[in-house]
Amino acid sequence: SMVSTQSTGAHTRNAQKWADEDGMKSIEADFAKMAKYCTVVRVRCHTQPKLLKLQEKKAHFMEVQINGVEIADKITLARSLLEKPFSVKDLFSVNEMIDIIGVTRGHGFKCVTYRWGTMKLPRKTHKGRRKVACIGAWHPSKVCWSVPSAGQFGYHLRTEVNKKVYRVGAKGDAKSASTPFDLTDKAFTPMGGFHLYGLVNEDLLMLKGCVM
Repeated sequence: SMVSTQSTGAHTRNAQKWADEDGMKSIEADFAKMAKYCTVVRVRCHTQPKLLKLQEKKAHFMEVQINGVEIADKITLARSLLEKPFSVKDLFSVNEMIDIIGVTRGHGFKCVTYRWGTMKLPRKTHKGRRKVACIGAWHPSKVCWSVPSAGQFGYHLRTEVNKKVYRVGAKGDAKSASTPFDLTDKAFTPMGGFHLYGLVNEDLLMLKGCVM
C-alpha cells in the first residue's frame, strides 16, 4: 500500500517554527546575523487580487527595499511589517515620480511588415509582398541582428519612467475626487462606473499617463 507524505497545508513547518521556543531562538539568531552582515534589506510583498473585480486570482510578488541608515533599524521595521497589510498611501505620496514595470499587450507571431513597418514590395512580387527583399550581403555570410524579421510582437517586459502621482485615494473616501478648485463632494468613480471595470471600492493611485 502507498502512503502519501504530502503536508496538509503550505508553510506549516515554518509556522511551527515561529510557535516553538527553540524555533524562535533560531529565528532570533538569524535576525542577529542579518543585522551584523547584511547591507540591503528587502521585504517580500504580494498583492490581494480578491479585493479587485478581476478574474485574476494569483497574487503578484515583489521585493520592496527598505531604506535608512542603520541595518538594525531596517530589520526592526521589516519585522513590524511581516504578515500585515499596508496601503499605497504608506509607500507613495502626491507629486512623487515613480516608475511602472509591466508587460505590453501580446499580439503573437507577426510578420516583418507588422513588427517593423517596412514598406510592402511592389505588386506581382514572387512569394508575397509583406517581406524584406534583401536581408544582407553575400559576405559576411550571416544575417545581421539589425535586419528586420518576423517573430514575437508584444508581451514584452517594459519599464516606463517618471510617472507623476496625481492622487492617493483611501477606501470609502466620499471626497476622493474633490479638488481645491472643485469643492463638490464626489467620489473618484464616475457615474456608471469605469468602462469594463466598474466601481473603485479600494485604495487608489492616480498617475499621469498610461500604465500599460
